[in-house]
Amino acid sequence: MSIPSRPIAVLAADVAPRNQPSLYPEPFASRMAGRTKRALGDPFGLTNFGVNLTRLEPGAVSALRHAHSRQDEFIYVLEGEPALHTDEGLTRLSPGMCAGFAAGRDNAHRLVNDTTAVVVYLEIGDRSSGDQASYPDDDLRAELMDGQWVFSRKDGSRY
Repeated sequence: MSIPSRPIAVLAADVAPRNQPSLYPEPFASRMAGRTKRALGDPFGLTNFGVNLTRLEPGAVSALRHAHSRQDEFIYVLEGEPALHTDEGLTRLSPGMCAGFAAGRDNAHRLVNDTTAVVVYLEIGDRSSGDQASYPDDDLRAELMDGQWVFSRKDGSRY
């Protein structure tokens, strides 16, 4: 059995942006306009965790405000000054700052680019099987099943 050839290193800007701008169902997916993700771990075949180089145009958001049951998340700001929106409110971040969200802590979070400049950051998260995501501001919940996110309304009905 031959192992597929993987690169040793790549230029992050050369990694193609994700084809599908958002995994969310409508009406939520269109709210992710202005967000571009490059899955930096994919060229290397990483499966235990994900690394995205994410770009937010002015007015864009990173995600719906959410919290994970099993997945840790970490962000590191490279460029721009996004507002980190958590249960505590808004916190201004700048290049070199980072934030982390431990699984099961229920501190819903997202980044908001409420500035006139582009924001670029790294987001790192594990891919824990059975993870669930809650969205306190939206009628949405998600469950990671067989490596795919399955979305439903809070009453359990599917989108």
